[in-house]
Amino acid sequence: MTAALISWGKGRRAAAAIGAVSLGLITLSACEKPTPLATVTAGSTTVTSEVTPGCDGEGKVLDKKTIESCLSKKGGKTITVSPGEKVRIGVEPEVAKSGWIVIGGGPVMREPSKETYRSFDAEALFAMQNPQTGQTSYTKEVTLQIAELGGDAGGPKAMWHFTLKQKD
Repeated sequence: MTAALISWGKGRRAAAAIGAVSLGLITLSACEKPTPLATVTAGSTTVTSEVTPGCDGEGKVLDKKTIESCLSKKGGKTITVSPGEKVRIGVEPEVAKSGWIVIGGGPVMREPSKETYRSFDAEALFAMQNPQTGQTSYTKEVTLQIAELGGDAGGPKAMWHFTLKQKD
């Protein structure tokens, strides 16, 4: 009778171990690598977003059709910016390592950045330059696009979209 109890105990432990390993493998297979985050802060308000759906090349440069589609997208998370405020933009270290650039209403960044954080005057983000006349006007709302650049190819690998609204 004792031998039967010992055997049953070992079987239970083995079954529990197999069950735990199986559950762990199922859990791991359901996990996806999270997309990097971008963060925009104005005053005391911060919004964070994953890559815009359809604008993630998963480490590879986006094709021309996808880039055009992503550049025409509007929206994303919204943040209100007061006149004269600084707008701070942050990206994760892996994005900074690749290099990134901000695209707004006008030319926001002349050169790609390898830093995880940059700060901009709100006026620069709301400025719209007319390509025909060269005159600058200001808009009340702009879609801010952050693009992770792809190494030697230089094109974007991923893009984030945020809507900036100017506070009255």
